[in-house]
Order: sequence, then structure tokens, then C-alpha cells
Amino acid sequence: MSEATEVYLRLKAAFGDPNSRAAKWRDRKRRRGDDDEASIPYGVGRDPKGLGDVMSNLSSELGWTSSLAKSDLLNAWTEIAGPETAEHSTPIGITDSVLTVQCDSTAWATQLRHMRVLIMTTIAQRFPEAGIESIRFEAPHAPSWKRGSRSIPGRGPRDTYG
Repeated sequence: MSEATEVYLRLKAAFGDPNSRAAKWRDRKRRRGDDDEASIPYGVGRDPKGLGDVMSNLSSELGWTSSLAKSDLLNAWTEIAGPETAEHSTPIGITDSVLTVQCDSTAWATQLRHMRVLIMTTIAQRFPEAGIESIRFEAPHAPSWKRGSRSIPGRGPRDTYG
């Protein structure tokens, strides 16, 4: 099932199907003015709500809080790791509750591995909804001697030296 279909079904469950018989009956009843409960203009629960409150309620009802917390975490990497560290590392993504961070060098990857507890504590305090359980720091990849689609496995360029 595609993501768009899942979102549509969640919205349909939250707000109801506009083409259903119950929705048409409600609309017909509203047009006639046969409401059972009287509408009081300044009654309890009629105060306007702020846009932030409405959006946070909607995102929690639709189950978007985890996704939003994950994107906030990726955007706040400079604040989490510090400005100097963030210059040499970039969060790549979050997969299965594991945050993957690409580092500029193996030295920075090692340094961040030593800072893992501090970074995990900061993430757990500021973004508990993200559900991050672990962090993986990746060093830059070694150069590949494989060239082209027809290369074969083997020792590479060293096999002709001896």
C-alpha cells in the first residue's frame, strides 16, 4: 500500500467519508436547522484555538509526531553535536531507530563514537518522540579499484605486480 493511500485512509478514519449516508444526512439536518443541541455563541468550548494547538492535535491524531520529531532532530544536528563537530559530520538518515551520521574522516568518526553517550542523552531529552535507540558513525569509504560494469572480483591492480 502506498504512503498516499495510507494517509488518505487515516484522514478518512479521522474525519469521516464525505460521501457516506451519515454525512449526507448530517448535512441535510444542518441545512434545515433541526439540531438537537442548541448552539451557544459564547459557551464552554467555543473559544478559538491557536494554529499551533490545532496542528499539534492533528499531527498526534494522525500519528505524525514520530516523523516530525525525526526531521526536527536532523535539522537540529548543529545544536546537538556542537558547531565544530557539525562542520565535520552530517546526519544521513534514520533507519530502524538508528541514526546514521557520515563523518569527514576516520578521526572524526572515532571522536564521535567517544561522544556517543553524550549525544544519545541529548537526543533522548530533546527528541523523545523520535525513538532513536542507537547511533552509527560512518567514516569515509576507502577508494574502490573497481571500474566499470564488467570488472571481476579479485585482488585489483596488485595482481600483476609479482
